[in-house]
Amino acid sequence: MRRETKRYTVAFVILAVLLVSFVVWNLNAGSYGISVAQVMQIFLGNGSDATASRVVWDIRLPRVLAAILLGGALSVAGFLLQTFFANPIAGPFVLGISSGAKLVVAMTMIFFLQRGLLSNSVVMIAAAFVGAMLSMAFVLLVARKVRSMSILIICGIMIGYICSALTDFAVTFADDANIVNLHNWSMGSFSGITWSNVRVMAVTVGVALVWAFLLSKPMGAFQLGEGYALSVGVNVRRFRVELILLSSVLSACVTAFAGPISFVGIAVPHLIRSLFGSAKPILIIPGCFLGGGVFCLFCDLIARTVFAPVELSISSVTALFGAPVVIYMMIRRQTKRT
Repeated sequence: MRRETKRYTVAFVILAVLLVSFVVWNLNAGSYGISVAQVMQIFLGNGSDATASRVVWDIRLPRVLAAILLGGALSVAGFLLQTFFANPIAGPFVLGISSGAKLVVAMTMIFFLQRGLLSNSVVMIAAAFVGAMLSMAFVLLVARKVRSMSILIICGIMIGYICSALTDFAVTFADDANIVNLHNWSMGSFSGITWSNVRVMAVTVGVALVWAFLLSKPMGAFQLGEGYALSVGVNVRRFRVELILLSSVLSACVTAFAGPISFVGIAVPHLIRSLFGSAKPILIIPGCFLGGGVFCLFCDLIARTVFAPVELSISSVTALFGAPVVIYMMIRRQTKRT
C-alpha cells in the first residue's frame, strides 16, 4: 500500500471513529442521563422507559443528525469558498454570507409570525439563500474593485456586523413573544430540530454535496491556477458560478435551521488538510463533511452539558475552539512568507 493511501485510510478511520463516538456520547449525555445500554435497547425497540425513548427519538437523535449534516455542510461551504478565493481565511461567517442569510431569515420569520402564520423549512431555506446570495454579490462586487484579500475579508466582516445589527434590532424591538424568542436562534443553536427538519436538510445538503463531489476534478485543476484550468478544458466562468451557488445553498441551509455558526467553515477545512496532508478535493470534500460533523457534535455536547440545564450558544463554543485554529493558521502562514 502506498504511503499516501495509507495516510488517507487512517485519516478517514480516525474521523469515522470520532463521529461514532460523539454520536453515542451525545445520545446518552445530558440533564436526563441515559446509559449506552439503554440507548441500544431503545434502538432495538426493547426500551422499557417511555421518557428515555422519547428523549432519544424526539429530541437527541434529530439534534445529533442535524449537527452532523449542518456541521458538514458548513465545513464544505468553507472549503468551496477557500477554493474560489484561493485563500484559507475565506469562509461563510467571515465573509458575511451567514449574517446576510440570518437577516433575511429573521425578517421572513417576523413577517409570518406577525400575521399568525408559520413558515415551513423550504421557505426558510429559500429566504436564507436569498440573503446569502445578496451578501455574496456584495463580496464579489468588492472583489472586482480590490485585489487585496485582507481588504475583502475586512469588508465581509463589516457587512456581517451590519446584518447582525439589523437582525438584533428587529428581534429586540419585536412585540410578539414568539418573535422575541428568535434571539436564541439568532445566536446559533441546534435545539428544537424536528424529524421533518432533518428530512429537508438531508435532501438539500445531500444534493449539494453530490454536486460538489462531482466538481472535484475541475476544482483540483482550478487550485493549480485559472490558466491551467482553462488549458485542460474547464469552463471557468460556469465553474465559478457553481461554486458560488453551492457554497450559498450549504450556508443557507445551516442558517435556516441553526442560525449563524462561526469559524467552522474556516477551522475545519484547515484541520482536514493538515490531517490528510493534501488539498485534493476528492479527499477533502468528504473529509470536511465528516470533520465538520465531528467538530459540531463536540461543540454541541459542550454547549448543552457544561452548564446544564442552561444551554450555551453553539456559535460561542465553535468560536472558542475554532478561533485559536484560525489564529495559528494565520501566524503560520505569515511565518512561511517571511
